[in-house]
Amino acid sequence: MLKAFAELSTPLVADACVRLGVGLRVAPTGVAAVVAGARVAGRALPVRHYGSVDVFLEAYGSARDGDVLVIDNGGRTDEACIGDLAVLEARASGVAGIVVWGLHRDTSELREIGLPVFSYGALPLGPVRLDAREPQALLTAKFGPHPVSSEDVVFADPDGVLFVPADRVAEVLETAGAIARTEREQAARIVSGDTLRRQTGFDEYLERRAADPAYSFRQHLRRVGGAIEE
Repeated sequence: MLKAFAELSTPLVADACVRLGVGLRVAPTGVAAVVAGARVAGRALPVRHYGSVDVFLEAYGSARDGDVLVIDNGGRTDEACIGDLAVLEARASGVAGIVVWGLHRDTSELREIGLPVFSYGALPLGPVRLDAREPQALLTAKFGPHPVSSEDVVFADPDGVLFVPADRVAEVLETAGAIARTEREQAARIVSGDTLRRQTGFDEYLERRAADPAYSFRQHLRRVGGAIEE
C-alpha cells in the first residue's frame, strides 16, 4: 500500500475521493508527524485506549505486516497514551505506523526509532486513569468524528491523515494518479510561461458563468480536462 502511495499525497487522495463520491474522513487539524516528512499507508488496525498499554499489546497480536495502528484516545490533551516501548513493540509486530487521536511522549526516542507516528503533539504525563474496557475495543475506533475499522485504509503524510474504505482504495489511487499527472503537466506549463488561466480557458469560463451563474469552475475543469480543485 505504501508503495502505491509513494508518488501520491493525501491532498490527491482527498481530491480523488471527492471526484468519485467516496465519503471523506479526515483527521482533525493538528494531527501531525513526530518526524517531519513522515508518511505511511496501510490497513487500519483500530484500538481504543482506556489508560493502559495492554490494549495495544493485544492489538499487535492480530497485526499483519503493513498495518497502521489507529488509536482512539478521545482526542485527550491531558495525557500521552503512547511512548517508546509501545512503538518499538509495534515495529517488531510488523506495524508500519501509528496515528493517534491524542498525544504521544518520548519524542526523542520516537524520532530515533523512526516508525511513522502521527498525533496532536507531545506531553510528558502518561495516563493515571484506568477506565472500563468496551467490548468493541479492538474492532472499531473513532478519530475525530469518524468511525474507523479494519475495513479501512489509512493514508498519512505532511498534509494530514485520512481514511478510505478498503474496497474503494484501488479506484481512489488510480484516480489520484490521474489527477497527479494532470497537475504535474499543468505545473510544468506554468513554469514555462503558459499560465493556468490560459490552460484552463479561464476567460471562456467567466463568459459562460456570466450567461449561466450556476456554471461552476469545477464543472469547467472537468469539461476541459484540468485539475486544481478535485
